[in-house]
Amino acid sequence: MSITYKMYTMCMVQDKDKVLLINRPDQKGFPGYIAPGGKVDFPESLVNGAIREVREETGLIVKDIIYKGLEEFCDPTTNLRYMVFNYLATSFEGTLLESPPEGELLWVNKDEALKLPMQSWFARRFPLFFQEGTFELSYVWDEKVRETLDKTERFYSLAPVQQH
Repeated sequence: MSITYKMYTMCMVQDKDKVLLINRPDQKGFPGYIAPGGKVDFPESLVNGAIREVREETGLIVKDIIYKGLEEFCDPTTNLRYMVFNYLATSFEGTLLESPPEGELLWVNKDEALKLPMQSWFARRFPLFFQEGTFELSYVWDEKVRETLDKTERFYSLAPVQQH
């Protein structure tokens, strides 16, 4: 059985209480507000792919960048594993592009961002960029029936986890 692996990055750029989002138009796919990101080129590293994507889509060069986690979707009907490696950048240099290729760039108050129109998977992932530690989200997804068949959600931290 042949399996197709697709590897992408997403990088949330934060400046104090604001985050940089792209308002993607319908014709670009995944319409609504989203963080910069895209396909990892072979043989570049994952983090270098994230840095490159932010530069290409926004004009900014991110400096302090940390790995936040993985979200993946596996479709057994098509043998596809779609992996998104997520980062948070808290410092950068440069200026925003005047004509960004993926859509309008907007600095948004972090606490107001979830009120904007966005894909449900991005809204679910959004708060995880700002939580301590890392995350691992894995979904087995049947595209034909558009249904989640199985999921694994793990959160990792160096601090002890409070049990409720």
